[in-house]
Formats: sequence, C-alpha cells, structure tokens
Amino acid sequence: MKRMSQHNQLLPAKNFADDARMLYLDLMKRVLLNTTYGDVEHVPVLPQSPQEQEFLTQAKQAGLRLVREKKIDMSSRLEGREWPQPANVHCMMGQKRLDNLEQCALDVLNKGVPGDFIETGVWRGGGTIFMRAILKAFNVNDRTVWVADSFKGLPPPNPSKYPADAGDTHHQIPDLSVSRNEVEANFEKYGLLNDQVRFLEGWFRETLPKAPIKHLAIMRLDGDMYESTMDALNALYHKLSRGGYVIVDDFGYLESCKKAVMDFRQSQNILDPIQKIDWTGVYWQRG
Repeated sequence: MKRMSQHNQLLPAKNFADDARMLYLDLMKRVLLNTTYGDVEHVPVLPQSPQEQEFLTQAKQAGLRLVREKKIDMSSRLEGREWPQPANVHCMMGQKRLDNLEQCALDVLNKGVPGDFIETGVWRGGGTIFMRAILKAFNVNDRTVWVADSFKGLPPPNPSKYPADAGDTHHQIPDLSVSRNEVEANFEKYGLLNDQVRFLEGWFRETLPKAPIKHLAIMRLDGDMYESTMDALNALYHKLSRGGYVIVDDFGYLESCKKAVMDFRQSQNILDPIQKIDWTGVYWQRG
C-alpha cells in the first residue's frame, strides 16, 4: 500500500484528465459519424419520381423508413460527401468539419471568449450534440448550446425576394426533415440533454431575431439556402463576441450559400480572412 501511494503521488493527474477528455471527444466524433461498426449500413431510398416521393413522404409521416444496404465508403464519410446519409449516422459534416468545430470551441474556451454556441440547421443534431459534449468534457456549465431548426425541412424558395434561391429544391427532400423529438432523443442517447441545451423551433426569419441570446462565441451555419444563411447572419452576427467564430458548412458546395456570405460580409465591411476547412466548409474569426 505504501508503494502504491508513493507511485500515485508521481502520476501527472492533470495530463491524465486532459487525455481522457480528448479521448472522449475523439470517440464522440467516431460515433456521430458511425465509423466504429461494420462495413455495411442501411441508407434511405431516394425517390426517382413524384409518385415515389409522395409514397416516401407518406411512409415517413407514418413512422416508416424505406432503406437499402450499402457498403461504407470511408473516405466519403470522413469528408462529409455522402448522400443519402445512412439511417444511423447523426452527423453529416465529416471528420474535418468536426475537427474544426472542436478546435474553434476549445480556442474560445481557453481564451475566455464570452458567449454561447449555436448551430442553425441541425439535421439529426450531430453538430450541436458535439458542441454540448465539448462543454461537458471540460465542465463548462455557464454556456448554452442553441439548437435552431424548423424541424420540418427547408422553406420553399422565395425567388422574388432572394433570386439566388430560384429553383432551389431542398424543401422537396424528405430526409432533410427531422423532427424535434428525434433530435432530442439523439441528445438523450449520449446523455447530453439538459438545461444547457435550448431549442429554437421554426423558420429562422421568425425565431432567430427574437431568440433570447445575449452573446455568442460560436455560430455554425448550415442553412444551405441564401435566405436561411442570410437570416442567420443578420440576426446573430452582431451578437458574436470578438474572437468568436463563424463557421459556414455549405460555402464551397452551394453557390447560393456562398453568395449570402459574401453579400453580408460586403454590407458589413467584414475583412476578417475566410479560412478553408475542407471541400465545402469555411470559417473566420471575428477580429
């Protein structure tokens, strides 16, 4: 017992604690992306005609999901390039964008940048679940994770007001509609649903301007469309603390999203450099 006590006195406890936290976050990323089990997954069947789309929509409303087997393409999974997403994946952003979210979050925590975390457009909740996991790992109890989504898919385009969205068909994709109950259940699966998680349910134009958010340290935008991206920037950017981060998921993939970001930056004379994350994600730090 004496020898064990002497040995324990030499253990660098702080290093062990830090290693455990990072191991937990690494495991969270693997589970959110479902890279830990098997080579074959079930992926939703995509409609090939209006009739099939109507059938799949009715099936979803009845609590049914039509799936097929598919071999995992690990490179696409880690890059966040897959569509449709497998039925048991909770996050579609891929490894690099999850790593970026972690790096930005740890930076604001280490530097004491004030404010909450928010994601606008959460799908199955993976990004916000990971935000909450970061706060949990480092025993941060004075910040809130805001989960902003319509929980019924994307809005139909309004081309008269937002010409960049003309012809957008995101609102016709059933698998982009994930209910609030499902997202809350996913938080529960990780043991991360508590009063530090708050939901903003509805269209961004209605919920974000009146959201009771005082300050933000991280704002992650995944609204796909010009309208959704611009609504989030207009409502939230002035609440972003100096040293906080804007992360945009679809900048490199969707021209409408990129145009909204560039138009907003120009209107606000934002000169902070845009940094590339991967093939589609970008971010900048408010200077």
